[in-house]
Amino acid sequence: MRREVRIKVGKNPEPTGACIDSQSVKTALSSPDSKGYDGGKKIEGRKRHIVVDTLGLLLVIWVHPASISDSLGGQILLVLLNKCCKTIKKVWADCGYRGYLEEWYYRCSPKRELEITKRPQGKFVVQAKRWVVERTFGWFVWARRLSKDYERLPRNSEACVYICMIRIMVRRLV
Repeated sequence: MRREVRIKVGKNPEPTGACIDSQSVKTALSSPDSKGYDGGKKIEGRKRHIVVDTLGLLLVIWVHPASISDSLGGQILLVLLNKCCKTIKKVWADCGYRGYLEEWYYRCSPKRELEITKRPQGKFVVQAKRWVVERTFGWFVWARRLSKDYERLPRNSEACVYICMIRIMVRRLV
C-alpha cells in the first residue's frame, strides 16, 4: 500500500531516503519486563522507534522498554531497515544518535549515509527532513489507542501503529 501512495504523489515506488526517531510513551498494562524508565524524558514506559520515508510513511517500527538508549535502539532498527528496504541511500537522525550509532553504521553500511542533524542554538528552527518523522508521531495522536501504550506485549503495540498507518494510507488513496 505504501508503494501505491508514493506513486500517487509522484514519487518512486521504493524510498531512497528515511528518517529515524523515537517516542517515549507511558504504559498502562504492560508487564514489568517490557517497560523501563527514560531518564531524559522522565517517563516510565516504552519507546517506539520508527523509520519513515520522506512522505512520513512507516517503514519499520520497534517497540521496546524506555530504558534502552536511542543508539542501541537505532542500531536494531537500522538492521531491520536493511532487511526490508534495500533502496535506502540516506538516513536522517537527530543528535540523540550521535557517537556509537554513527561508527557502527559506517562500518556495517558503507554505501549508505547517516546524517545527524545538529540542534540550532537559540530559537526554534524547523530542521530539513527531520520534521517528517515528528509529523508522523503527530499522526499517532489521531489514533486514541496510541496516546498511551495500553498493550501488554510490545509486538501488539507495534501492530496498533501499523493499523494506524494503514488507516492513513487508505485515506490518501481514496
